[in-house]
Amino acid sequence: MTYQDTVNYLFNCYPVFEHVGGSAYKEGLDNTISLDNYFHHPHQSYKTIHVAGTNGKGSCSHTLAAILRQAGYKVGLYTSPHLVDFRERIRVNGECISKERVIQFVEEHRGFFEPLHPSFFELTTALAFLYFKEQNVDVAVIEVGLGGRLDCTNIISPLLSIITNISLDHTQFLGNTLDKIAGEKAGIIKPGIPVVIGEALPETRPVFERVAAKQQAEITFAESHPEVISSELHHVGGITYKTRNYGTFQAELGGEYQVKNTNTVLAAINVLRRSNPGKGALLNLSEENVRDGFAHVSALTGFMGRWQTLRTSPTVVCDTGHNVGGWQHLARQIKAQSCQTLRIVFGMVDDKDIDGVMNLLPPDAVYYWTQASSKRAIPAQGIQERGRKHNLHGATYSTVAEAYRQALTDARADDFIFIGGSSYIVADLLSLNDF
Repeated sequence: MTYQDTVNYLFNCYPVFEHVGGSAYKEGLDNTISLDNYFHHPHQSYKTIHVAGTNGKGSCSHTLAAILRQAGYKVGLYTSPHLVDFRERIRVNGECISKERVIQFVEEHRGFFEPLHPSFFELTTALAFLYFKEQNVDVAVIEVGLGGRLDCTNIISPLLSIITNISLDHTQFLGNTLDKIAGEKAGIIKPGIPVVIGEALPETRPVFERVAAKQQAEITFAESHPEVISSELHHVGGITYKTRNYGTFQAELGGEYQVKNTNTVLAAINVLRRSNPGKGALLNLSEENVRDGFAHVSALTGFMGRWQTLRTSPTVVCDTGHNVGGWQHLARQIKAQSCQTLRIVFGMVDDKDIDGVMNLLPPDAVYYWTQASSKRAIPAQGIQERGRKHNLHGATYSTVAEAYRQALTDARADDFIFIGGSSYIVADLLSLNDF
């Protein structure tokens, strides 16, 4: 098979949550354990850091990987979903897994895994863990796919667990209250392994405290020990931070929501750097490593799609924020832009709180309603109808490319164009590759 044949096989033969939604979700770890036994527990060959949460997982995971690289470690990074190419999910020192290795994995092992009928994510996780062992990584940053307790990444025994935050998302699988969702995310807390909580709410903090106490795991609430003293967002991108222990530094990632992610990452770094009696630090990370990692996340890890400026005159920014928790920050930052006309290319998928997000959108923008190529995308006309109920107005476009190019045609040099609403909208945009 060619690489494209192989990717099509993975996407079409095994349920992919990003494509078909809930029917791809498999509760339980039976398949994961079978695959792990078959490959002889490859994740036990290197150190890991486990990252869960509703929002911010990707930013925190990529930033941690960048810092670890600057410290001289060989770093594996496993994230989802991808934006342009499947191989983005599995990286070593910022380089995607090769096409040849993906082909080889399927050809060599399909005889074992086909009778299991695993999900796409179960197979991808097995490939990632095996590849990191083959590449002799020192440490791998592993992002949870969905939830935590029953996520197939949850077979690892990490140096540190991180839960970025909790908000209402994937409620059909994780529960319809914040405390129920927190209970699922808290499932990554392991016996005796420290855990950092990025943001806690009155409904979620007791859940984390209870699980950590039961597991005898040291718990750190990043908000209770804030590293970030002040922050300044820059119009052209990036943020300058003043911190307690890492001085003043420039961070590349520029979304307003990154301030909380930065505080979470720095709390995690403090735990990783702290000396344990008779054992030394979990990892050797200098202050310079931390500052350099924050400054060069994209170059070090290939990170895309988080308040990413694609061009100026007019300014074009995309972001993968796709739920109310993310849009509470995005909406403020979009509304704060100084521009002649605000233009928003927007679409969503069918399992999100569409009305909750639309309540946050600016009514004075010109909208370009569209739909991603995902089967889960809400048709542009459906998005338009929902928008009208919120006093949001614009025309419909059948593809992201058509909507974006029309926005560019309409825009003047001092306009601001935002593209988002879904990871899949941004994926289609970045696939154009004509910026």
